[in-house]
Amino acid sequence: MTALDKYQRLEAAALWRDAPERQRRDVIISLGDATLVIYDMQDRPLAHWSLAALQRTNPGNFPALYHPDGDPGETLEVSAAEGDMIEALEKLGRAVDRRRPKRGRVRLWSVAGFMAVLLLVLFVWLPPALEAHALTLLAPARRQEIGTRILDEVQKLTGAPCGDPAGMAALQRLGTRLNPNDSYRLRVVRGGLAETTHLPGKIILINETLIDQSGDPDVIAGYLLAERLRAGAQDPMKALLHAAGIGTVLKLLTTGELSDAVLRRQALRLLDGDHDPLTEAEVVTGFAEVGLSLTPYARTLALSGQEVDGLIAGDAYPGGAPDPVMSDGDWLRLQAVCRS
Repeated sequence: MTALDKYQRLEAAALWRDAPERQRRDVIISLGDATLVIYDMQDRPLAHWSLAALQRTNPGNFPALYHPDGDPGETLEVSAAEGDMIEALEKLGRAVDRRRPKRGRVRLWSVAGFMAVLLLVLFVWLPPALEAHALTLLAPARRQEIGTRILDEVQKLTGAPCGDPAGMAALQRLGTRLNPNDSYRLRVVRGGLAETTHLPGKIILINETLIDQSGDPDVIAGYLLAERLRAGAQDPMKALLHAAGIGTVLKLLTTGELSDAVLRRQALRLLDGDHDPLTEAEVVTGFAEVGLSLTPYARTLALSGQEVDGLIAGDAYPGGAPDPVMSDGDWLRLQAVCRS
């Protein structure tokens, strides 16, 4: 005990008894490196107390009473006259207390560590895991139902989709041209949407203004294809659940339902046009696979300040698509889709 170096081999007179029913006897106590040795008056050792186990039972009162930890029946009385010894034992007590493991502190840190791990699981691992589980349980028919409900919310903001039968038939033929194996439902809205967006259940919306102002069916085909590529790369149901939060995910898992408020907020997000961009490689590969020229679409993006040199350079059909995306008659019908 370095704090007690100056007290080594300190001795003092005291009274000691080894049990409550025994008489007290005069002893000499000697403070060593790690023990307090109790001698009788003939200098014979009677007991050895570990300094680390020494406890005072009456702090501030005299004579000072001590006993070894775990045996309150064995007592040692040191009178106030032995001030050096009492001072040494008090310093010893403080030094030992500082070095003694704090059970409460260990328990506190253990609980805090457990809570930190629990919070990490709840807020980092659990939400994505629940989202992934919920997505695996959603059948295509359920996704279509949710997509239709979102479309209903969208229509409250954009108005009813355009419904000219000839124009809609032309639009569906364009969708089939882009990918015969896809069963996307294509809808034209009159306003409220910047360009295009996609909904759960394979629904793609396109703004009428984009059709009117483009003047080129290859441009419209490009926007529809790019949106289909985004829908394939970014599950719209995953985006909905992530934005809605874990409460909505739990409700979907337990009841199978999504509230109108959740779907309304998702409709607003979709109309804002906020989506993750596609990489150049994804766009170039997607256009090449369906035999569509990329340059007309890329040039419209350039008007908004986007960097499109890589897209134009990667165009597999810079001279135009080998097969027209639609006939002149279908293009005219599509341009008139909202006029009925």
